[in-house]
Amino acid sequence: MGRARRARRIAQRAAYGGGVGAAGIGALGLLGWGLLKVEARITRRLVGPSTGDAPDDDGLYGSGAGTPLRLLVLGDSTAAGLGAEHPHQTIGATIASGVAAFSGRPVELTNVAVSGAESTGLDEQVERGLAAVTAPDVALVLIGANDVTHRIERSVAVRHLEMAVRRLRRSGSEVVVGTCPDLGAIEPLQQPLRSLARRWSRDLAAAQTVAVVEAGGRAVSIGDLLSAVFSAEPKVMFSSDRFHPSPAGYARVAAALMPTVSAALDLFGERSAPTPPNVRRGEGVDPVAVAATRAVANPGTEVAPTEVGGQSRGPRGRWAMLLHRVRPVAVPSSDPRPRPDDHDETATDERGSVDAAPGTATSDPNRDSDRDSERDSSVTSDARV
Repeated sequence: MGRARRARRIAQRAAYGGGVGAAGIGALGLLGWGLLKVEARITRRLVGPSTGDAPDDDGLYGSGAGTPLRLLVLGDSTAAGLGAEHPHQTIGATIASGVAAFSGRPVELTNVAVSGAESTGLDEQVERGLAAVTAPDVALVLIGANDVTHRIERSVAVRHLEMAVRRLRRSGSEVVVGTCPDLGAIEPLQQPLRSLARRWSRDLAAAQTVAVVEAGGRAVSIGDLLSAVFSAEPKVMFSSDRFHPSPAGYARVAAALMPTVSAALDLFGERSAPTPPNVRRGEGVDPVAVAATRAVANPGTEVAPTEVGGQSRGPRGRWAMLLHRVRPVAVPSSDPRPRPDDHDETATDERGSVDAAPGTATSDPNRDSDRDSERDSSVTSDARV
């Protein structure tokens, strides 16, 4: 089954409340399952102790005339900033400072993220966030890593994320979601756990993208953008615990998210004068499940709701615009770390032709290939993001 089809089915089960059992407890067999458990125990010993509490980055950033823009941050320890040394080094603070500089207005940051949070914890975070900020201008959500490492059923995780996005949208907020990072970049992970972590991260990220777009939000793929750089320079990009990002790592994540946050706030007038997708860069309009699969394989990619011929949906589901707002960062050729699953669905599957949209990419709608035939499996690590 192709990743696009898997993503769509996970999102469909989420919408209807389906899905039972832990994520990915598949048919590896007793020997394979035992190997995974051993690798997970080794990883837990190699991962260092937590770097302490995340800094408190709530407050006002920038200066200027006008009412402050309100930025609400939700999610796990990546959103909270665990591993940052100072409040201004978190993703939320970096983006708040950037928005303030671009808009000429101050930005009020409210961060309700919780270290160790899974997607099921977003319900409570949304409650607290909207109690503190009744109408955020933009909400930024970073979630998913703990859903993978703790074997949360993917449809359950996706359902809670979609509900959070819908509620935030009803409050009048624009919503940007940084999808599940590539856990295969974590240095202590060994094979086969590394390949499974990468596969599961990508599958969850694709399903998250489908759910976010269906709920009216914008999803940004950050996994591959980070994995190459993090794998090449782990001592720079990871904090001392070798699991959470360092200040430099957080700056990289913020750089991937900043263009989409700016677009969501319409800081550069994109709503009144939208830029057509650049086909040469691989941008275009696709059914959302196909766009989600393409985004997972291309770093820094935004997927957002769009229309074709005045219609929001086509025969294959919700239409989505795919934009490459961030260019990949070159990695030194001397990087010794192998990428055993680089072949994993780097192209597209189930692509749908969009002849009605000028400047969009098209392909064979009957194509449905998946070169990754691994059976469903799970990463079993107690490290919490």
